[in-house]
Amino acid sequence: MRFIPLELLHFLYVVALSFLVGLELKAYRLMHTSDKPHLGSTRTFTFIGIMGYIFFKINLYYFLLGFLALVAIYLSYYFYKLHHDRTAIISFLLIALIYSFGAMMEEFSIWMPTLVYVLIVFILNANRSLSYILEQLNIHEFEILGKFLLLSAVILPLLPDAPLPYLAISPFKIWLVIVIISAISYGSYIAQKYIFKNRGYLITGILGGLYSSTATTVVLAKKSLYIENIRLIDASIIIATAMMYIRLLVITFIFNLHVAIKIAFPLISLSLVGIIIALALFKKEETNHIAPIDDRNPLELGTAFLFGLLFVAMMALTKFVTAHYGDFGLKILSFLIGFTDIDPFILSLLTGKFSISIEQIATAILIASGSNNILKAIYALLFGANKPKIATLWLVLLGLATILLPFIVYKG
Repeated sequence: MRFIPLELLHFLYVVALSFLVGLELKAYRLMHTSDKPHLGSTRTFTFIGIMGYIFFKINLYYFLLGFLALVAIYLSYYFYKLHHDRTAIISFLLIALIYSFGAMMEEFSIWMPTLVYVLIVFILNANRSLSYILEQLNIHEFEILGKFLLLSAVILPLLPDAPLPYLAISPFKIWLVIVIISAISYGSYIAQKYIFKNRGYLITGILGGLYSSTATTVVLAKKSLYIENIRLIDASIIIATAMMYIRLLVITFIFNLHVAIKIAFPLISLSLVGIIIALALFKKEETNHIAPIDDRNPLELGTAFLFGLLFVAMMALTKFVTAHYGDFGLKILSFLIGFTDIDPFILSLLTGKFSISIEQIATAILIASGSNNILKAIYALLFGANKPKIATLWLVLLGLATILLPFIVYKG
């Protein structure tokens, strides 16, 4: 049995939120513009919240009329602000939000006005943080993101979903694959460039491995020429490869759940081995930092279209090889592809319709990632002037283990 009417609880909650927003705005004004006149105080905002709730409960017309009255009052105040070279409208935005608390409470229950209140507090106090972030961000990257989102939102719905001849995949799914993979890479790119800007080598290996373990290996190998603690470089290179296994598993789960289940144990096991080796080599007292791994934005349209072309080419090549040379041909192709960019090949296996089993797909993925480890070992020697020998050795061993593991787990 409810002793307190629900409407009363809603009303009291709206009053409390309105009062708190008024306090928050007052503190904001004292911090930024204490010597300038303002419209309303904490009590004024509380009354606005009360008025909004009562008018909404009475009638929608009353609610709209009350809002128009607030707009008229603020317009007269705004002309005064313009006369004194002030143009900010933050007060009106908060007035509108407070006035809508009652409607939000009745339409969405308690969570919506609470969420809006939390956002108000956060945004009012985030001025310094936002200024710092804006100083650090590259505007060119926002342009690239905008173009990519536009192409994704406009082009993707317009692409036909009918399968293409021979490939058995539609243009819609091809572009969808590009969007998803680019988004995954972009998340790691943003993290390593902005969130962990002053990161240590090991964090660089982790984030870089989620973005591109090959590029990470090359950059870290080059850094080995200028650092005495070579074991730190070895550990970072190895953990980048360990993160590659995690990345492959995530991609597999997104595009083919059956293959992901089949390949989860080998990938997780190999990743854990790499992480254990890296941590064993890691020295906690190291304090040096390095620059971002790769400054190429993965959402650049040229990169996206190139990935799409490679994806389609790999799908056609895989279909040809499996149709004419069977399982043996697929294994040879997987090994050779490992010495290039393996993502388009793996995605073609996960999304294409080939006459091969789940075990054969899982085997091909492991072989390709294993030979890719051997490629990274070669890169580590070449770009590191033969310094990261421990990393090179472990990359070769991880590569061979990755290649041989499916023959043991899946019986060839």
